[in-house]
Amino acid sequence: MFLQHMMGVFYHPKQEWRSIRNEHYTAMHVFLAQISILAAIPAVSLFIGTTQVGWSLGGSEFVKLSVASALPAALAFYVAMWVAVGFIAWSIHWMEKTYGGNVSYEECLVLTTFTATPLFLSGLAGLYPMLWFNVIVGMMALAYTIYLLYTGVPEIMQIPEERAFFFATSILTVGVCVLVGLLAATAILWGTFVPLTYTAG
Repeated sequence: MFLQHMMGVFYHPKQEWRSIRNEHYTAMHVFLAQISILAAIPAVSLFIGTTQVGWSLGGSEFVKLSVASALPAALAFYVAMWVAVGFIAWSIHWMEKTYGGNVSYEECLVLTTFTATPLFLSGLAGLYPMLWFNVIVGMMALAYTIYLLYTGVPEIMQIPEERAFFFATSILTVGVCVLVGLLAATAILWGTFVPLTYTAG
């Protein structure tokens, strides 16, 4: 059912959000059956890309990381994505009454997870970790994520579209801050606690 909904939000998001709202997922189900899989996509892809293909800024010279260097960072990134999704869902639940919403944390978690699905899937670009390629794919995924957010908030949170627009904007602000913080923290932890070991490209 999750895969069906995931495809649905790409092809007909407004109708699919209504169907998702009626599913009544539990937080345990979302974390174990959905986030556990989605979060693995960018983590595993970047691990494979940086150790087997090598990363490049301009496409001329590829530098590979050793498995011992890349594995801890990939695991930390995987765990951090769980925390990020949970925190954004908590933020939505905390803010909802300001905008007239009155739904459970589970529904906020569902909104966060399905909205972030394009970003998770864009992690496949990590299999070919060239900077310009990953930036383009990431920006396209972010654009569709924003679209899903603005179509999903009025349906899942069950509030009028006028309020939903401002609520979605607030959620977007939180999400962007979390995304930037996630990337920055990963880079800092990677460089500070995990010594980067390069292998021949």
